[in-house]
Amino acid sequence: MHTGSQPARTPLAVLALVAAVAALLLGGAGTASAHSGLTGSDPADGSVLASPPPYVTLTFTETVGLSEDSVRVLSPDNERVNPRPAQHADGRGNTGRVALADGLAQGTYTVAWRVVSADGHPISGAFVFSVGKPSETAAEVPDTAAGDTAAGRLHGVFRHAAYSGLALLVGAAAFVLLCWPGAGALRPVRRLLAAGWAALAVSTAALLLLRGPYETGGPLTAAFDPALLGRTATGKAGGALVVRLLLLGATAVLMLRLRRPAGRAGEPDGRAEEWSPGRRVRWAAAGLAACLALTWAAAEHAAAGIQVPLAVPASVLHLLAMGVWLGGLVTLASLLGSRGTAGPAVPARAVGRFSALAFAAVAVLSGTGLYQSWRQVGSWEALATTSFGRILLVKSATVILMLWAASFSRRLAARVLDPAGAAGATGADDGAEGVREPALAAVGTAAAGPAPAAGAPGSGAEDGPPATPGAAEGCGQRRRLRRTVAAEAALGVLVLTVTTVLTGTQPGRAAVKSAEAAAARGPQVRVVTVPFDTGTAGHRGTVQITLSPGRVGENSVEAVVFTEDGGLAAVPEIRLALTQTDLDIGPIDAKLTDRKGYWAAYDLRLPVPGEWTAAVTVRTGDIDQATVRAPVAVTGRPK
Repeated sequence: MHTGSQPARTPLAVLALVAAVAALLLGGAGTASAHSGLTGSDPADGSVLASPPPYVTLTFTETVGLSEDSVRVLSPDNERVNPRPAQHADGRGNTGRVALADGLAQGTYTVAWRVVSADGHPISGAFVFSVGKPSETAAEVPDTAAGDTAAGRLHGVFRHAAYSGLALLVGAAAFVLLCWPGAGALRPVRRLLAAGWAALAVSTAALLLLRGPYETGGPLTAAFDPALLGRTATGKAGGALVVRLLLLGATAVLMLRLRRPAGRAGEPDGRAEEWSPGRRVRWAAAGLAACLALTWAAAEHAAAGIQVPLAVPASVLHLLAMGVWLGGLVTLASLLGSRGTAGPAVPARAVGRFSALAFAAVAVLSGTGLYQSWRQVGSWEALATTSFGRILLVKSATVILMLWAASFSRRLAARVLDPAGAAGATGADDGAEGVREPALAAVGTAAAGPAPAAGAPGSGAEDGPPATPGAAEGCGQRRRLRRTVAAEAALGVLVLTVTTVLTGTQPGRAAVKSAEAAAARGPQVRVVTVPFDTGTAGHRGTVQITLSPGRVGENSVEAVVFTEDGGLAAVPEIRLALTQTDLDIGPIDAKLTDRKGYWAAYDLRLPVPGEWTAAVTVRTGDIDQATVRAPVAVTGRPK
């Protein structure tokens, strides 16, 4: 016999479980903006250095995860020249730094990088810098997006399977625990519970194996590398998957409690006897469901960005409401779809309970969805200008269509349901009148609000031909109800698919921030082409000036002369001077030297940003020369 204080302690135990899982998953998570972006590098992209740098340092918009191959520096001959893996520079989590080998030869070097954002998604890119002077390079870098690998594509498939399994498991369990406890003994519900659990367990195990090659861009065979799997399991995203598997083990034990008496012998309709799971079972199920949802919220978009302490619980509620609505809809539809006298009869009060539960779930979905949209999109403009915003618009339109189908079902239900029959059914206990299509109408109206009546006429409407024209009309209305509910369920599957794509897309707020950071860096190279004419036949053409990186500080500058027909021209002298007229700075002589085919200097220092005037003097003979001018924009140092 249980003491009277035990039920009061149960909610506290559940809260302690959720808090422990949250501490495990969120410990060490910091504020960040989902999906990182590169804000700068040293050396800068396209820069030409007089001497080899000791390090290559990358700076990102947020904290990033590093692996052994996160930063690779490749020589012109495609040889790796960073002997050790990347580390965070000076302990800053938003940086990656690699030390370079001594004695780098002259030429162009390629930096290929691949890191993991705080929300668990990999990003990648590449840039070049040169030592001495640019050269041809044989370096090979991936030309596909970070997630566009075999492992990345499979990872996306199993993520969708995991969402579907969670929805089915949570929805079926909620239906049993809150709407009709006896349904746990029925074969259709047991199959749904088992299918949801199996889909979630298998997809989680697959995601754990694929996580390593997904983050590093490696082949599928790397999924079985013990060392890589060990690093994955100790990481943030991998740790969440390990916790999810442990929670699924506890969930399997709880599911056995839901398989209660399979019905009284001799009852042809297969009705299960009423069984109350008890408060402790309900609280335990709620705690496990919240912890399962937390393994998503703590490792994806909600765990990065602004207002993380509010975003994580909002994401948990959003996932649970999604599961209750869509999974419960599938559960009730599977029961109502059973044919013949051997099929289970659904008590009218179960339909009413689910209708109210689904209405509450839609309300929670709407509230948390609006908050998450504001948090992740950030502005009205981002809805149209970012991939995340456009996908979110598609999801919103699909949800609106789903709600429209639900409201249409509700109008049809008003014509089909028999208020008198519903009143009689509502007061029944285990012997409540079974309902089939009328109950399905209530499911269809769950999104728009509670059904007009909690019950319906008896379940034998389709066992034989209609006896009267009125009965025939009722059967036609029930068929239309089934179609609208089928459309609602199909749209629900589409919503789930779009949601999976959305969680793998860079949020609009982060995309805008990355674009602003790229704009602040400005172009890494300034190229100015100016025509010249010395006034002598055959002594005219164009001179191309390349300034890199084109910002305050040390710059490299190269000048190449072309003839009128576009061929390269050798000239005895080129001089370049830059002047900042507004601030009365200059002229600053670039001191170009002949590099056998072009003229260059690699130590030109520009003190201030703004528009400078480049004066280029091209001498084509002993006395033939021309001076031409062109504006050059110089940006400030990246922040």
